[in-house]
Amino acid sequence: MANLFLSPRKILSGKEALETSGLYLKELGSKALIITDNIMVSTGKVQKVTKVLEENAIQYKLWPGINSEPTDEMVYQGIELYSEAGCDFLIALGGGSPIDAMKAIGALITNKGSLTDYMGKELKKTIPNLVAIPTTAGTGSEATQFTIITDTKNNVKMLLKGAVLMPSLAIVDPGLTITSPATVTAATGIDALTHAVEAYSSRKAQPLSDVFAMSACKRIFGNLRQAYINGSDLEARNQMALAALEAGIAFNNSSVTIVHGMSRPIGALFHVTHGVSNAMLLGACLKFAVEGEGTEARFADIAKTIGIFKEGMTAKDASWELIKEIDKLCSDLHIPTLKDYGVARDEFFNNIDKMADDALISGSPDNTRRKPNKDEITEIYKSLWI
Repeated sequence: MANLFLSPRKILSGKEALETSGLYLKELGSKALIITDNIMVSTGKVQKVTKVLEENAIQYKLWPGINSEPTDEMVYQGIELYSEAGCDFLIALGGGSPIDAMKAIGALITNKGSLTDYMGKELKKTIPNLVAIPTTAGTGSEATQFTIITDTKNNVKMLLKGAVLMPSLAIVDPGLTITSPATVTAATGIDALTHAVEAYSSRKAQPLSDVFAMSACKRIFGNLRQAYINGSDLEARNQMALAALEAGIAFNNSSVTIVHGMSRPIGALFHVTHGVSNAMLLGACLKFAVEGEGTEARFADIAKTIGIFKEGMTAKDASWELIKEIDKLCSDLHIPTLKDYGVARDEFFNNIDKMADDALISGSPDNTRRKPNKDEITEIYKSLWI
């Protein structure tokens, strides 16, 4: 079977990637709308971007308006600013939220209508050039054809997709991740690991996505703890930035599975950040998935790649060893439980039925080799409190 493989048009990665990006930015337009948040302004990271733009005679309009996970209301505001300022391309600086917002803004500049019009459909009309500059190592948004935007009316996270959402340029500079707090490093790192594991175990996995997924797993297990413990370790940060990029490329071409399908409703209803909700679910979902046809062999491959496979192990043994290692990693990174995060138990249980429906509607659980039904998803949600 033939497989289509997508990646950003250009990727500039490594130390000082941002400082050397002017040549490539000049090719994309004459005036950029910079989409970011207030933290990027206060930490001086925005100034690093504007310095490069000014040195290359590129005009810009700064909008630090994405100070939470992106919503449809933010997207419509960004479209208005883009038009008023006369911009002709977009730059996103920050974590997954500014990058996701940028994609949705770009999409609706040329694909008219509302965001809800495109839920479940593929965006196809060409959009302005997009530049993604991640400052966390996790979401992989700089390398994907997806964006997740909250529908504020229905309290649902909408997944929008289309090859046109692929950034024209991804600038992956580990120096920009140095100041990420340990909690952010942990959450985004587990997000990247989730992408990699789900990409490799997905029904839609393909040979090229497998290469990127396995490389990401190896980098994450080899460097995430060090990046968490010592955030100033530039080499650990570089390896994690590359891992997040690889994991993004992997799941962009093979899709995610049950973890992401169940994670989005938790984020939408209880405002748990995406990486943390993935981490809360990861162990429980993998324990369910391991029984799927072919999943044990896939999990065993990952166990071998990260060096925890022992002689004489069966594929099932190796799968459970992998799950145990992932649980230990989450523990070492102090990933909170729902209770620790401040989610009320009664409120959570009262919403399980809706969350299970929303998870299935997303389509992601169907990519799991052991396809879950609503009752099984419901039981996994309940297990988060046991």
